[in-house]
Formats: sequence, structure tokens, C-alpha cells
Amino acid sequence: MTSRRLRARLWLEHYGVFPRSRLAFFTLYVLVLALLLLIFREAGGLFRSSFGSSLTGWVVLLTILGLGLLVVLSVRRISSKLLWRMRSRLVLTYAFIGVIPLVLLVVLAALAFYLFSMQFAAYIFTHRLESDIRSLSVSNARLTNQIATNVMAGHDAFSATAIPRLRSHHDLFAWVNGSLIVNNSGGQAPILPVHLEQDSTQVVQDEGKVFMRSTSVIDTIRGRLVVVSSKQVDQQFLADLGAGLGEVTLYRPDTGTSNPIPVYSANAIPPARRALDLVVRSVADIPAVEWGTGRPTNPVPISVRTRLSELYDLAFSSLGDLGSTIEFLLFLLVITLALFEGLAWWIGSRLSRSITGAVAQMYLATTHINRGDFTHRIPITSNDQLAALANSFNSMTESIQNLVLEQKEKQRLENEITIAQEVQAQLFPRHITQLPSLEVFGFCRPARSVSGDYYDFLSLGPERLLLAVGDVSGKGISAALLMATIHSAVRAYSVEGIPALRQLQAVGASPPALTRGGSLIEGAEVCPGTLLALLNHQLYHSTPQEKYATLFLAMYDAENRRLTFSNAGHLPPLVLSESGMVKRLEDGGTVVGLFDNINYEEASVQLRPGEIFLAYSDGVTEPENDFGEFGEQRLIELVQENRDLPLERISEIVTAAVDDWIGGAEQPDDVTLVLARAR
Repeated sequence: MTSRRLRARLWLEHYGVFPRSRLAFFTLYVLVLALLLLIFREAGGLFRSSFGSSLTGWVVLLTILGLGLLVVLSVRRISSKLLWRMRSRLVLTYAFIGVIPLVLLVVLAALAFYLFSMQFAAYIFTHRLESDIRSLSVSNARLTNQIATNVMAGHDAFSATAIPRLRSHHDLFAWVNGSLIVNNSGGQAPILPVHLEQDSTQVVQDEGKVFMRSTSVIDTIRGRLVVVSSKQVDQQFLADLGAGLGEVTLYRPDTGTSNPIPVYSANAIPPARRALDLVVRSVADIPAVEWGTGRPTNPVPISVRTRLSELYDLAFSSLGDLGSTIEFLLFLLVITLALFEGLAWWIGSRLSRSITGAVAQMYLATTHINRGDFTHRIPITSNDQLAALANSFNSMTESIQNLVLEQKEKQRLENEITIAQEVQAQLFPRHITQLPSLEVFGFCRPARSVSGDYYDFLSLGPERLLLAVGDVSGKGISAALLMATIHSAVRAYSVEGIPALRQLQAVGASPPALTRGGSLIEGAEVCPGTLLALLNHQLYHSTPQEKYATLFLAMYDAENRRLTFSNAGHLPPLVLSESGMVKRLEDGGTVVGLFDNINYEEASVQLRPGEIFLAYSDGVTEPENDFGEFGEQRLIELVQENRDLPLERISEIVTAAVDDWIGGAEQPDDVTLVLARAR
């Protein structure tokens, strides 16, 4: 039994019909199940006819499903066989690129032309209707002037002869103070609505009929004169308006059904002039108002049925012989398009032969690349697009080779930046010494991996604390290196003292302001202005000319609660009192490192209990959105509103507000915030 199954499977595999995919197995199961149900139905029908009929639906359903899946499998198999060759795939590609888009373009052009024809037919009819409305308005204005002249002259009778050639065009009605004085319709005049207060010309519905009515209102010495010219939209009106166009039908506007009821129909569809002279049906809704109330009502549906030849004559009737010329040019364009399509097929067949030969070389080259051999190059033997492709592949291989080297170098630089980031993180104060009368907190968030901003708290004894806040020009590694230099210099000059006079003279510094009789000034006795002068001299002689920094230095003396400071071009720090007053600490001089021999002024301010010292960088106040900059005032308001919270919490609130202000944009600059509160 097993050998028979094996032989059957080998036979099916030999002819390629053995199911291998899940879809193939599912198709086989469906067909086998349909066959079993068919046999079961036929066998059951021998004993009971109703039993066989109850299984017919299942047999049909499973058979249709199985045949559909079989078609899908057949298409897959045929396509895999036919499209295995690159040439067959290219031919199919050319068909999708060249033939199918052209067919879709022709279909879309024909559809667009037909839709345009529909709109053009509606446009012609509505244009004629608007012309009649304008003509009726002009005629009514002229007649109103005539009637007003007669009214003011005291004439009470208005015969048909007084208004010549009126009855054949439209009906005329006139009222003075609500009394009808003119009615040339030969019938009952329409009711004069109370809403008529100004001139108007429009399509109206009155007692189930549609009219064009033009109304003019004039105040005379005998009272208000209202003149109405009315023209009913009936079959004759449609015949005149649709002359030379085709069949025009007016429908009842208020049927409320999907199939509107025709009221009038005039003219007939023109006969066909050629084989593709199709019938074009266009529908237009004419806006209308209710005569009695003046309110908009249901629009009046009007359909126009004509032929393309009639629309062509109407469109090109004013061009004369130019219309025939345009038609010839369009035919010539179609012939040219067909020639280009044939040329494209010829070029495609030649390209397919050259492409299939180049594919093998490309595949061989990719195997070398896959093994990591970036030295392999494709030989170039021609000067065509395939040669350009091979040259591009060779360039790509060389670029990949260079990219691998660049990636290694980039990895090395990223490692160095990571190390620099870790080193810089160590430069910021990690453990801040709090004085009994002053609590301080600092925060810095770089815009990039490393920061050019600088802040520091340096304890100079139990009663003294040095505060430093700075901003180095530029960003990135160079700014971070200069920041580290400033950090080291400030700490060295503050803790270890300033070099002796003879050492300063050796480097060209200004000695009198930095020494006391030529002796060493201890760090704890150094004032902020002196430190800034020495630091400016050092940076000027040790950094490039374009490198500079803004720096604010302050010495807090806890004994008398006094903050002595000097500002070297930094954004002025603020002292915020509990009463809401703001003091800016601006005394000092220009930036450090840009000019030599600069003296920096000093000033002092006493910090009372509860007052907050606030220093910041431009990364806090200068971020922008659609409403402008974040601004100093918004920063002050945030700190004042939360002044009773811990300094760390105030810093978090400010930075969160800056982030919300920036939104999804990238942080433009380093964000640095230094807070101190007297207690």
C-alpha cells in the first residue's frame, strides 16, 4: 500500500501536479469534498429524491469555490513559468508601462470629453436663460420709467398702445400704492407680495408655474410704484431657448421623488451625423424663489438632450475654417502618438536583449559584494544607459567601501564624544554645598551631545560661595572645550590664588589691579572683576579670535548677606523680591576673550530672606514659535508664581514650559538655569 502511494506521488511530481502549497492542498480538499458530496447525493437520490436535492446547493458551492481556487493556482503556475525569463518580464513591463497607461489615458480623455460635453450643453442653456433674464430686466426698467412719467403726469389710463410691442414678449403689471393700474396680460394679475422692497430679476414659482419676473420699485408723488414684467417658462419658451441645441425638458420642481415628472418638453434630439455621434444628456438646476414669500424654493430641474455634433457646431461656429484645422491637428496628433508607441516597442525589444546580458554581470557582482569583496568592479564595454548603470554600480561599491571606513571613523568619533560628554558631566557641580542663609540649584541641558553653557558653585569657606554662569560662543566640541577651560581657570584662580606679579608681567598681564604690593592674592580674597580681567587676558591669548564667552561671576558673603558681582556680557541675572520687584545685575563689561586689557566693574546687592536670584542662558528666553520668543517676562512670571516651591521643582517647571513653547521642534540652544534663594 505504501509503495502504491509512493509511486502515485512520484507520478504526480513528475507531471508537476502534486500539491505543495497550503492553497493547493486546500483546493484539493475542496474538490475532493465536492466529489464525495456529489456521489453521496446521487446515491441518496436513489432512495429519497428530497435527500439528493438538499445537497445540491453544497455541491454547487464547493464546486465553484474549488474551480475558482484552481484558476488561481493555474494563473500562478503559468505566470511563474512564463515570467521566469527576464525577457518575458521586460515585455510584460513594457506592456504595463506603454500600453495600459495609453488605454487608460484614452478612456479618461473620452470620459472627460463626455463630461465636458454634458457641462457645455448645460452652460449653453443657462447662458441663454441668463441673457433672457438680463433682457427682461432692461426692458422692465425702461417700461418702469415710462409708467412713472405717466403716473407723475396724472394719467390714470394705460392702454396697450401706450406700451407698444409688449404683449408679444411678456406680461406687464403695475401697482400704485397696491392698486393695479396696468395689466396687459389679458388675464388675472398675480398677487402683489408685501416683500417687494427693491428691484430684482429672478426665476419664481407662482401657483405651480415657473416664471421669469423682473420687479422695479419707484417712489412717486402719487405713492409707491411697483412694475412687474413676467414671462412664463412654458413649452414655447423652451422651444425658443433650445433652438439649435436639442430636446429641452422642464420638470416639476417639488415632486420629491427620484424620477422627476416632466411638465414641458420642446424640440427633438438631432439626428446622428456619424457613427460615434452620441447623445449627450445634461441636467441643470435653475435657482428659484417663491413669489408670494420671496424665500428660496426647490430649484427648477431642466434637462437638455443633444448630440456631440451639435455641441461641436456651437463651440466652433465662431471659428469658421479654423475648426476644421483644429480637427485635422488632433487627428495628426493621434497618428503621431501611435508612431511613438510603435517606436517605443521597438526600442524596448532591443533594450531587453541588452538588459538580459547585463543582468548576469550584475548578479556576479552582487555575489562578490555579499562576500564582502568591495574591490570587484563590473567591466564596461559600451557607452549606453547600461554602461552608466554598471558605472553607477561600481561607484556604489566604492562608496560602500568608503562608507565602511567612514562608519568606523564615525564610531570612533561617537565614542570620543561619549567620553567628552561623560567628562563634561563631571565638570558641573555634582554635590552643591548649601549655606545656612542661601540655597542654590543649577541645571544645564545641552542642545547637542555636549554643551557650551557653563555654571558652577564653589565654596570658599563656611561663609563664602562663588557663583558662575556663562555661555560660550558656538556649539559642539569646540564650545565644550572652551567651557572646560573657563571652568578650570575659574576654579584655579578662586581656590589656588592668582599668580604673583612677576609671573603676570611675564605673560603681559596688567599687574596693578591683580596684586597687593607684588604679593600673591589668595583665592578667597579675589573679587569677581579681578577674576574676569585675568580670565579675559588668558582667553584672548590662548584661543582663536572668533572664540569668546559671556560670563557672570558673583561672590556671596553669608555674614552680611551681600552678593558682589561682575557681568561680562552675559544676560543680566535677576533678583526677584517677594513684592514683585525685579533687579537686573548688569554691572561689569564686555565678553571675555574678544579684547585684551579690559577692566570689569563690580557692584553688590544684598539678598533679603525670601528673595530669589535667577540666572539663565539665551536657550531659555530665545526659543521661538508662531507667537514669538519665550521671553524674559514669561520666565519671571513662572518663577514668581512658583517661588515658594523647591528650587529644583521651579527649574523643572521652567524647562517644561520652554519645551511646550518649542513644541515638536528641535531644541535650538543649550538650556541653563541657576537659582538661589536667600533664607
